[in-house]
Amino acid sequence: MFASSLHARLRVLRALFAGALLLLALVPVARALTVAEALSIASGDTDARIAALHRAVQTPDPQLAEYLHKLLNDEVQIDGDRVLVQRGSQWVDLGTGQAVTPSDNAQSVVNNNYVRKELASAQAALDLFAPSAAQRLKAVQRLQDDPTSVDRTLVERALQTEKDPAILDRLKLLHAAILLTGPNTAERLAAARELAASNYPAVRSLLLSRLDKVDGKFVEPDAAVRAQIQSSLAAIDNRLAWGERLGTLFSGISLGSILLLAALGLAVTYGLMGVINMAQGEFIMLGAYATYVMQWLFQRYLPGVENYALIAAVPVSFVVAGGVGIVVERTIIRRLYGRPLETLLATWGVSLVLIQLVRSLFGPQNVQVDNPPWMSGGLHVMANLILPYNRMVIIAFTAAVLLGMWLLIARTRFGLFVRAVTQNRSMAACVGVRTPRVDMLAFGLGTGIAGLAGCALSQIANVSPEMGTQYIVDCFMVVVLGGVGQLTGTVTAAMGLGVVNTLLEGVAGAVLAKIAVLGVIILFIQKRPQGLFALKGRSVEA
Repeated sequence: MFASSLHARLRVLRALFAGALLLLALVPVARALTVAEALSIASGDTDARIAALHRAVQTPDPQLAEYLHKLLNDEVQIDGDRVLVQRGSQWVDLGTGQAVTPSDNAQSVVNNNYVRKELASAQAALDLFAPSAAQRLKAVQRLQDDPTSVDRTLVERALQTEKDPAILDRLKLLHAAILLTGPNTAERLAAARELAASNYPAVRSLLLSRLDKVDGKFVEPDAAVRAQIQSSLAAIDNRLAWGERLGTLFSGISLGSILLLAALGLAVTYGLMGVINMAQGEFIMLGAYATYVMQWLFQRYLPGVENYALIAAVPVSFVVAGGVGIVVERTIIRRLYGRPLETLLATWGVSLVLIQLVRSLFGPQNVQVDNPPWMSGGLHVMANLILPYNRMVIIAFTAAVLLGMWLLIARTRFGLFVRAVTQNRSMAACVGVRTPRVDMLAFGLGTGIAGLAGCALSQIANVSPEMGTQYIVDCFMVVVLGGVGQLTGTVTAAMGLGVVNTLLEGVAGAVLAKIAVLGVIILFIQKRPQGLFALKGRSVEA
């Protein structure tokens, strides 16, 4: 009986020992990078270095990750049998951790492109075990661009330890991409089936490569696996096509929001006073330069809060452009009402004066307006669809300006006067509306909104004295197509032109797309001169 009890205990101990070995095999073992390993990774021929690197990464090690980072940044030297790494302004012996002075025989490690690629892949693989979820996610995204260079064992270990569901799903797709090139037919078939859920162009390229022929034979020898690869490719292409469609739609809305900002002020001045303001583009340019000046002032006098210069530039660009617009209206345009040809020529002259003035003050070259950190980067929606933050902010800013315009025109006393003068100037004057004052303020409002457009455009376009000239034709197309004096028509026309122009650019190119859009607008105006939305009400001319 004692013997049977002893055997039972031995069986339990053996089971526990086997389980411990299994856990040790799955969990990365923490250890320090040895000098011999560091030397073998940094010196010798390329194949030997790559082989040593692959052996070292089998056991994830934070010191190894730091060492690979130093190698990629050319901060490693070999001094005899010592490996020196640069930390700050000092060189440190990797073996002792002490600061040393390199001897005359010390040589910097030279990495060719192939070695650099392998070092970067190994560093990304080690980042799969980083404590930060963001760092692990970034590592998986990097490795998915080239799954054939990833060590399968490391990915399988990461699958055992990863707890984040989003990262785990990406790891499974990465593991499937690795299995697709393996020797086991069943694993390749399962991997091809699993990769149908991938949205990454790199995975699509890997699947396509398995359907290639070398010396008359398919890279993927099994017919069932090839059929599954074709099925997975069809599913991936369908999702990627949706990403491209959504990207085109976003680009069109983004372009439409820019056109709307640029044309909104012109819709006020042209709709209210009938003034063909050829200097509207130059008021956009003034707003952009006001943003540049605010950035310079913050960088020089408020360096701690320079990231908020753009926010401060919004009211400044409105005031600068609007103030100049009021001066132009009081001194020039007021004397030319009822004479559209003279007004056109006069505002064209104003545009030339403003361009030369800015060129004299800031020089003819472009000036740099930086994106603040909170507008840098983009929102990763799909593998082939990234929405830039600066474009998203401009769309939101356009919506805010549009809402403010609507509230001003529809809910204020000034807006009531503007609508009255727009519909019937003589009758508005008869009931006591001071039409010259309304004209002045409306023109200042229109040019001030153009300044806001320049502030927004400074974040996505070059700021130069001639930047406004490329928007004047588009502004008039938006206003005429939407209907003179109609805010709803301006919005509809701007968004429609933005989307249509973006779609045509992908087919016919930018120049032909612009010509086609202009031709369609001319034909449309011939049939409907009042535009998309006709102005309601009675006017003296009616």
